Amino acid sequence: MFWQQLVNGLTVGSTYSLIALGYTLIFGVLGIINMAHGQIFIFGSLVGLVLMTSLNMPLGVALIVAIVISAILGLVLEYIALRPLRKKNVPHLASLISTIGFAILMEEAMHKFFGADSRAFPQSFGDTTYDLGLIQIRSVDLVILGISVLLMFVLHFWIQKTKMGKAIRATAENTETANILGINTNMVIVVTVMLASALGGIAGILIGMAYSALIPTMGMTLGFKGLAVLILGGVGSIPGAMVCGVLLGIIEVFTVAYGDSSYRDAVAFGLIILILLLKPEGLFGRKA
Repeated sequence: MFWQQLVNGLTVGSTYSLIALGYTLIFGVLGIINMAHGQIFIFGSLVGLVLMTSLNMPLGVALIVAIVISAILGLVLEYIALRPLRKKNVPHLASLISTIGFAILMEEAMHKFFGADSRAFPQSFGDTTYDLGLIQIRSVDLVILGISVLLMFVLHFWIQKTKMGKAIRATAENTETANILGINTNMVIVVTVMLASALGGIAGILIGMAYSALIPTMGMTLGFKGLAVLILGGVGSIPGAMVCGVLLGIIEVFTVAYGDSSYRDAVAFGLIILILLLKPEGLFGRKA
């Protein structure tokens, strides 16, 4: 039972890590929390799911569509909700409110296009189960874990080793200095927002695979869990987002298995309160 729940926690937690990475990238570069992140990637994921169920397209196509749609929505967010305010040098609170407005628009758009009911993944998908003695693992869990872990390592390598990754780190450190050094910070910001949204699109499809369905209204709940991971790991810490996303998933699953399922969504916020009392900078954060 213990090992089975641990595998389930790893599966769910790995998707939380991808969501939190999106928040971390945007906060690191822009210094704001994108409150529309959850709605953006759920919209992209629903488009991919509709193509799977209505046009019988394979999972790979649905995943690519979710990535593209989410990235485009991130681009729209940057151009209509973030850049105009950034040019006027307004306080970060204005940008936060702007993303909340964009989130509301996305929520209404999802109700318009997809309705309010849940949409199920194809029944035949991920039915194979492997018995490994202490645990039983579904093929869908292996796919989720494999994609999530691969993406996290690829992103970490890309941020650390590539020219664009170094430009993102420089812009996050100091935008004005990066401009002086010849870095096109506007392009870096666009790439960052689109990348964060694309990661969310992948996470949305993986979450739908894990729960066998997607609900248009789940963007807010998942977005808050991503924020919880952001705070737990340390604001702006990519390793913190990776590790604490998995940690939150494991704690949630064990709470449901050995406690009360009604507390599942409260776990994230209980951990936020605890970590703010004990280590305000987060588990992987640095003191200012």
